Amino acid sequence: NNIMRVLELYSGIGGMHYALKESEVCHQVVAAVDINTTANDVYRHNFPSTALLNKTIEGITLEEFNQLSFDVILMSPPCQPFTRIGLQRDVADSRTRSFLHVVDLLPRLSKAPVFILLENVKGFEKSAAREYLLRTLRECGYAVQEMLVSPTHFGIPNSRLRYYLLAKLSGQKLLWSSAGVPVSVCSPVRQKIPETTVFCGLQSNPSDRIQEDVVDDNPIRSVQDLQLSLLKATLEAQKKKNQNHNLSVKQIQDFLEPQENLNLDQHFLPPKILLRYAQLLDIVRPTCRRSICFTKGYGKYVEGTGSVLQCCMDTSVEHVFPRLDQCSEEERVQKLLELKLRYFTPREVANLMGFPPTFSFPESVSTKQQYRLLGNSLNVVVVAKLLQLLLS
Repeated sequence: NNIMRVLELYSGIGGMHYALKESEVCHQVVAAVDINTTANDVYRHNFPSTALLNKTIEGITLEEFNQLSFDVILMSPPCQPFTRIGLQRDVADSRTRSFLHVVDLLPRLSKAPVFILLENVKGFEKSAAREYLLRTLRECGYAVQEMLVSPTHFGIPNSRLRYYLLAKLSGQKLLWSSAGVPVSVCSPVRQKIPETTVFCGLQSNPSDRIQEDVVDDNPIRSVQDLQLSLLKATLEAQKKKNQNHNLSVKQIQDFLEPQENLNLDQHFLPPKILLRYAQLLDIVRPTCRRSICFTKGYGKYVEGTGSVLQCCMDTSVEHVFPRLDQCSEEERVQKLLELKLRYFTPREVANLMGFPPTFSFPESVSTKQQYRLLGNSLNVVVVAKLLQLLLS
């Protein structure tokens, strides 16, 4: 019968709030805080009764935090200081300032939160920011569990490997067995992730992390670079094949909008994109059980921003791509158009990220903004399961 009073920091479009609802934990969000005005418009549209603070987190004083009197902190701090494609400036990045402010205030709160959940990109586990957080949590008497989890571990055909930290104000170890979900104790994250790591009781394949860990994006300059590039291509192809044979993961078609509801013309890839980027596209079919992580650049950039959907089932990729470079420009376009490749709609991306059917965007938010906001969000289903583990 206890109602958890939750403070939602970096609230974005409400992914954490939806995860709370999905977890079925009795809760009240006492405040949500974010400085992104467009994200706040979306949050307010979906949760009009929640107190939403459009201000910087580092601008919130200790007294203001104490007045909120919360039991739980949920937060997903800016990932840019830690992502592998960024400068990785860590605590020296100005975007980390708000997170450090929260950690600084933890020991000084008049009422310490009982539970904390943090989400961030893979790479945060190697950061000085994480070390500072862990040191502070230990000094404050928290039991901590860290893990790297992807939606694929919960049967969702989308790779989005993320770092999670769960903390409980207690002298005892965290216990997960009573949560009633298909996961168990997770291996603690180390400074260097081992070649195989148990994620929520599931044995991962080292190839799951090829894209993040093994190969960088530097241009090919030597025979060794070429060999590494070929190794990457081989491992990626094998990984995709393995993922499509994993029957514990749902098919893409379970997350698609009904075709009759769509104006597909605006979602098909134009010929100029096909000509220039065809070899870089990650193409999936409705029957596939995988897709790559959707980022904020989806729909604007091509490489590594998310998968595209093949709508024509009568033509195979294997039939179109061999010897494509030997064709004229006009022939290449015609061959590629046969596949009828399109972007996933924002609603379909939201489905793959676990947002419920009740979630929607205000009419004022453009398609480009929708992709950007979703790319900056989190997977609702994964966070809901972890909240069940933490709070049940």
